[in-house]
Order: sequence, then C-alpha cells, then structure tokens
Amino acid sequence: MAASQDGETLLSVDNVSVRFGGIVALDGVSFTVRRGTIVGLIGPNGAGKTTLFNCLSRLYHAASGDILFMGRSLLREPRHRIARLGIGRTFQNLALFPRMSVLENVMVGMHCQTHGDFVSQALRLPAALREEAQIRRVALETVDFLGLGGVMNLPAAGLPFGTLKRVEMARALACQPKLLLLDEPAGGLNHEEVSELASVIRNLKAERQVTVLLVEHHMQLVMQVSDKVVALNFGRVMHEGTPAQVQNDPEVIRAYLGSDAA
Repeated sequence: MAASQDGETLLSVDNVSVRFGGIVALDGVSFTVRRGTIVGLIGPNGAGKTTLFNCLSRLYHAASGDILFMGRSLLREPRHRIARLGIGRTFQNLALFPRMSVLENVMVGMHCQTHGDFVSQALRLPAALREEAQIRRVALETVDFLGLGGVMNLPAAGLPFGTLKRVEMARALACQPKLLLLDEPAGGLNHEEVSELASVIRNLKAERQVTVLLVEHHMQLVMQVSDKVVALNFGRVMHEGTPAQVQNDPEVIRAYLGSDAA
C-alpha cells in the first residue's frame, strides 16, 4: 500500500490485546493517528499506555489485533526494523551514554540510516566518510533545533535533567522519523521546562512535519499540545476526541483527571 498523504491515517491500532499470563494489559484497543497530528494518550497508572508503546516498538507481542503503520503491519516486522520504517521513541527512563558528548549521543540515533559495513568504516573508505559527514550534519541540525548547541561537546553525565530529556528527544529525532513516540517527556521537569517542552512538541509538527503520539501524566501539557486525546483505563479505550471533549467526559474525570477537573 502506498504511503499516506497529508491528513490520512499514518498509524492504525486495530483491536489490539496483550496478555501477561492471566493479566489482560490491553483489551481490544483501537484508535488511529492521522499524519501531521499530535495525539495524547492518557490514563491512570496501569491503564496500558506503556504496554501499547512497547507493542508499537515490537518489545511486546500482541495476543490479537493488528497495528498498521502507513498501511504496513508492524506485527510482521522484526524489532530492529521499526526505526528504519520511520518510528522513533523516547523512554521514561533516560538511556543515554554518560561519557559520550551530547553530539555523539545524538549521532547514535542515526544508526538506522547507516549502510556502511565494518570494513568500510575501519578502512575509512570514501563512501564511509561521506556517510559519517552526513550523520554529523543531521545530528548538528537536530542539536540546533532543540537548542542544545551550547552543550553539544559536553559529556551527558552531569548535565541538568531537563537538558538530558532534550538530548534523548534529539537522538530519537536524528533518525528522521515520520512518527515520534514520546513516553512521559515531562516527567521530572519543572514548570518552565514543561512550557519549553510544549513549544518543542508544537515545533516538531509545524517545522518538521513529525507526527507525535504522546504518553503523558501532565494533563496541562497534553491538553495544550494535542489535536486528539485517547483515554485508556484498565486496558481499554474509554474515550477519544478533542482535548475539550475528553477533559469534560464524566468517565475520564472520575477515572483520571479528578472530580474537580475543568
């Protein structure tokens, strides 16, 4: 099937269920993500949000259902091909290389785009040198886009937590994904850093045309940046719609936002 055009469905989660022994983590979850949109995925702890991300990344196997990315089943793809297909991801827990510089950490994110073999790299053949220059150019552009130019030559170890969050996002972006999965990007950030993160996420869509699926507990951020919100509870979709629709749904308020939520 041909790749989606602007406004068409980029990702389709179709009746996906995941079980761990007798525990049902996802129970027939279905929703779509249209190209060029930001979709927020919310729900209480244990609702199945990270489980779904792990299915998209092929870390977990679905017991039933299907996940289509640009019309192609991800469940038939090996785990190592997911990034090359155009899906990038950040994680709740930072997984950076502390002794490497910020720029080097971002360059690691380009691994899915490399084609050279060990011999070409070791002998510094022209094709390998050209590829290395391209990797560095993209990494520098990504570092600049996320405002990391001032720290790009510093080791990751010792940098402020908010900066490290941006480094991880830069690494995910370096592979130039069509879909970016952001897993709790606001976790541990202060109010000012969350505000800056909101601007970054909007710019991903506006300037880089990256579609975003966002798992987040920070409701103000989700409602501020999302075009659509999908609310999960006990592994099922309990509501989806615009931020205003989800925020005012009585079931969502009871399950997650709190009785005094606006």
